[in-house]
Parts: sequence; C-alpha cells; structure tokens
Amino acid sequence: MTTTSTGRAPLRAKLLLLLLAMAIVTAACSGTPDDAQGAGQRIVSISPTATEMVFAIGAGDRVVAVDQFSYYPEEAPVTDLDGWNPNIEAIASYDPDLVLMQTSGDVGASLEALGIEVWAHDAPFAFEDVYVQIESLGEITGQDAEAAALVTDMRSRIDELVAAAPDASGLTYYHELDNTLYTVTSGTFIGQVYGLFGLANVADPVDADGSAWGYPQLSDEYLVDADPGIIFLADTLCCGQDAQTVAARPGWDQLTAVRAGRIVELDDDIVSRWGPRLVDFVAAVSGVLVSVGAAG
Repeated sequence: MTTTSTGRAPLRAKLLLLLLAMAIVTAACSGTPDDAQGAGQRIVSISPTATEMVFAIGAGDRVVAVDQFSYYPEEAPVTDLDGWNPNIEAIASYDPDLVLMQTSGDVGASLEALGIEVWAHDAPFAFEDVYVQIESLGEITGQDAEAAALVTDMRSRIDELVAAAPDASGLTYYHELDNTLYTVTSGTFIGQVYGLFGLANVADPVDADGSAWGYPQLSDEYLVDADPGIIFLADTLCCGQDAQTVAARPGWDQLTAVRAGRIVELDDDIVSRWGPRLVDFVAAVSGVLVSVGAAG
C-alpha cells in the first residue's frame, strides 16, 4: 500500500503539472492582456495606413515605432524608419513582436526569419477589402471586438453620408492626384468612393482599355473639353494646389467647376490612406454634393 500510494503521488503531481501547463498555454492563446497579443506586445508599423488602423482599434499603446510618414494620429511614435525601403536591422532594433507593413516580400521573410511576426497588406480593390484588413489586424493584435466595432461604425456612417447626399447622377467630376494631371478612373478604390454617389468620372474614357491600370494622365486640352462639374484636389499638400492655382491654369477659368466654385480641396493623406479616415473622405464628397444640391 505504501509503495502503491507513493507511486501514485508523483503521478498525481505530474498530472497537476500537465494540467497547469495546459492552462498556461490556453491563456497564452486566448488574447488576454498578459500575452503577446496584449499589453506586452511590441509593434512597429512602417505603413501609415496600418498605423492609423492599429491606433483606431485600441492597440496604439503597444506601438513602439512607426515610419516617417505615419504622423497620424499625433501620438504615433514617429521615427526615421523608411517604409518605402525598409531596413531590417533598423526595424529589429526596436525589438518588435509584430511588424505592420505593406506587401512584405523579401523584407517580410527576413523579419520572420528573425522570429518577428509580420502583418502585411495590399492596396484594396473594394470597400470590403478595407473592412477585412481592419478585422485581420484586430485578430492578430487580440483586438477582435474593437476591430469589429470600428467596421460596424464605419459602415453605418458611410451609409448615412451617402443617404444624406442628393442624387448626383449625370454630374461629372475630375479627381487630381498631382499637378501633372494624373488622375483615377471609376475602377480604382478612390473611384469607387465617388461611385457611391452616382458621380460620373471624366477620365473613364481615357483608360477604357485598362492600359493605365486606372491611373491615366490627362491633358489640359482634354479636361477643358470634358468640362467636369466638380474638381477634387488630392494634391493640396504634395503640390500646393488649391482653387486659386487651378483657376489660373490656361483655359481652366471657363470650366463649369471653376465658374461655379466647385473645387474641393482634399487632404492628400486622407484620400491616399484607406483606414478609419475613409469616412472623412466620404464625408467630404457628401458635403459638397449637399452644398450644391448636385446641380449639374
């Protein structure tokens, strides 16, 4: 009996230790604040869009460094990290558990070889892609509920903004990417924003065959002939463009958009980043349509 009893005691102890170990592993995978997907997680973002997303879902306090263009929100810890030409050693020097970046490629593989998790994203083709990315980021940071709530709020607010605007069918527009007259077509993600309101893109015929991948360069002559009803400037920061510079272009003072005062000065960053501030972009379009009554 004594021998049997003595033999069982270590067995019970081993079982208890095994159960304890399993409990620890389960807790480590549960997304609690004590694991890697919680308060102790160290995040580096070299994508301005990802930076905005991670702060919006409530994981900003884990971000230890961001690239030089991730200056929104204000509390983002901006460094000289280069998102366009990532330096693996520089990124690793911040001892991250997770790196957020756009289209990782070889850099992502190198970081993963160092034991660093990488979350990479591509540019979206549709609105749903944005929501999927936010939810994916929520999953990898343990902020699933916050990400889902953000997506729900974005959907609701965008629906309200579209519903608040009058029907813009038949009203044409031109979206300017830079002052060399590069633009977007309806097939791009930016073009889809305008498509929500029924706006017609004057650039669509130029890239009907898709050879410009939705980003054709127009000419002054073409735009004067097309005579857009609204001009949206997404080059106010990069290129210093505004209503005055546009009106001063040769022949542009005769455009309907210029004569009617329908030149909308957008924030380049908001338009080029498809994170939470996508709602602000939609709001800008909705606002101008409400103000002009979508009169052609």
